[in-house]
Amino acid sequence: MAGPAAGETHRTLGRAVVTGLWGRIEQQDFRGRVRGTLLGSALGDALGAPLAGLTLDGIREAHGPDGLTSPAPADGRRGWVTAATQLTLFTVDGLIRAHVRRDTGAWHPPTDIHRAYLRWAATQNDWGPDERRKDNGWLAQEEWLYARRGPDRACLTGFADETLGTLDQPKNPAARDAAAASRSAPFGLLVGWEPALVLQLAVECAAQSHGHPTACLSAGALAVIVHGLTRGDSLDSAVQRTLGLLGARPGHRPVTDALQRGLSAVTQGSPGPRAVETVGRAADAADAADALAVAVYCALVAEDVAQGLRLAVNHGGDSTAAGALCGALLGALHSETALPAAWLAELEGRATLLEIADDFALEMTQGPSLHSPADASPGWLARYPRG
Repeated sequence: MAGPAAGETHRTLGRAVVTGLWGRIEQQDFRGRVRGTLLGSALGDALGAPLAGLTLDGIREAHGPDGLTSPAPADGRRGWVTAATQLTLFTVDGLIRAHVRRDTGAWHPPTDIHRAYLRWAATQNDWGPDERRKDNGWLAQEEWLYARRGPDRACLTGFADETLGTLDQPKNPAARDAAAASRSAPFGLLVGWEPALVLQLAVECAAQSHGHPTACLSAGALAVIVHGLTRGDSLDSAVQRTLGLLGARPGHRPVTDALQRGLSAVTQGSPGPRAVETVGRAADAADAADALAVAVYCALVAEDVAQGLRLAVNHGGDSTAAGALCGALLGALHSETALPAAWLAELEGRATLLEIADDFALEMTQGPSLHSPADASPGWLARYPRG
């Protein structure tokens, strides 16, 4: 997979962070889009969770001829989220801590993201927070995260040790499912970065668990689309820009073909489950590009967020991943106020998602007032340690 050398890339990334330059969006709008992206992703994740492993006929048998139309219990409760939401939270945590750690002269975001994913891995194996670890920050102290929620095998093996997977030596090079893409929307919220650098970072971090080009580039594509939406682009424009960036990457064809299917299907008949399965090539659960295509198509044809999410999960493929990806797109596009309030009221971890969303927005817009090489807010460093 072509791209700048890692050292040069992240020196460039360091220069690319622009505090206070937001182009067409105001800071308050930015916070709303951050919240929308994270909450929307979690809503799609939770909506799709009860449908895991079901065919379309199985979904209709269980939930009626219209399929699942509102949140249903998974593991005994509505709003139950999976490992996709857990990992998305830790992606945000890693991005904040990468920016905080720049004060030390260290700047290599993939390393900080990897450390965050290792903290997630500890939640999958420990009984609860380790209060002796002062470098864990506040997120790793959230007790509700200490539960296995159907984590992808490649995520578990990718973060089973401290070895950092890279594009040259990726973890699980055959893994091409959507688990890496499902955690990658937060990279798109780096609105002060150039789209090509957002793509590079998301792709590098995907390779830490999912080394197949389809998985890596699907994660990067999602991030770049979210990036465009957060900066005020239309969804069609954001996808077109993403196609242009992907075209220079070896192994891009499955992802660019999938995005093109999602775009072209908009004009080919009425939206519905069969159309979704055609876009996703029967919504192959083992292919990240197909889940991304479903998410883009559903977001494009959606009359509102709820309808888009219903479309994204009612099919025989990876309902959870497609729901999470579609929710991130719709949340970034329409902001938090467009999300269905009744669904949000039952969403597991909503308070945590809001808290870290607001922290991310605060760091991106007012980071220099919170910390610098010479001075720092003790409360902020307790939440996001430099170590």
